[in-house]
Amino acid sequence: MGDTEKVKKLEQQITEVLTTPKTATIKRMIEKDHAIDCLFLLALNRGKWKKAKSFMNEHKLTLSDGTYRSRMIEITQLGLAKATPIDPLKKQYAITKKGKTLAMALLELLRNT
Repeated sequence: MGDTEKVKKLEQQITEVLTTPKTATIKRMIEKDHAIDCLFLLALNRGKWKKAKSFMNEHKLTLSDGTYRSRMIEITQLGLAKATPIDPLKKQYAITKKGKTLAMALLELLRNT
């Protein structure tokens, strides 16, 4: 495959990611504040606010309760996590296989830059 064909194929793949509703939605979610943090927290089995907050504080990182809840709702809606009610106001989140795949790909990308 020549350079022109490679660029055409790459353009087609990028266009597909940017324009397919599901992948475009995931891309927009990842671009938001703390979305990657929340995926990583899920990968670490810290899907309850108290555990997430503890981890962030331990590493001198910030994450507000409202941002955490907003990102978790979006992540759940995308099928990257599942939510289990633990009382009428609180939920526990667990990463799905698809979410774990995305989190590990992001980790690998960020570690190798």
